[in-house]
Amino acid sequence: MPKKLEHIGIAVKNLEASEALFTKLLGIEPYKREEVSSEGVMTSFFLLGDIKFELLAATNQDSPIAKFIEKRGEGIHHLAFESENLENELSERKSQNVELIHQKPKDGADNKRIAFLHPKSTGGVLWELCQEKLTD
Repeated sequence: MPKKLEHIGIAVKNLEASEALFTKLLGIEPYKREEVSSEGVMTSFFLLGDIKFELLAATNQDSPIAKFIEKRGEGIHHLAFESENLENELSERKSQNVELIHQKPKDGADNKRIAFLHPKSTGGVLWELCQEKLTD
């Protein structure tokens, strides 16, 4: 089961302009920028209290974020929930007939392992499950 809301993912067309807007609105600077080449995305993270906002900008036209923006425009893309054991949670969700986008965890941004649940199975909201990567 999810432990807590880890972050809110927001799809943006222009990362620099969106960073400036969020800096103005939240009164804080982003703490990290990171590319996730496997997803064709550049991310920027803000931390307000204990909630993170992840801005996601496409780095190529074939990326999921580019397709999302083309279809739905900018805005909330996903909710990410922290998991204590990502493999077990994916197995549990599958046994509950929740449609998985990723059958196994993969590397994501901000030192996380991630997997997504399809919005068809989650009330129209894209869910990301994430777990901190273990350090050696």
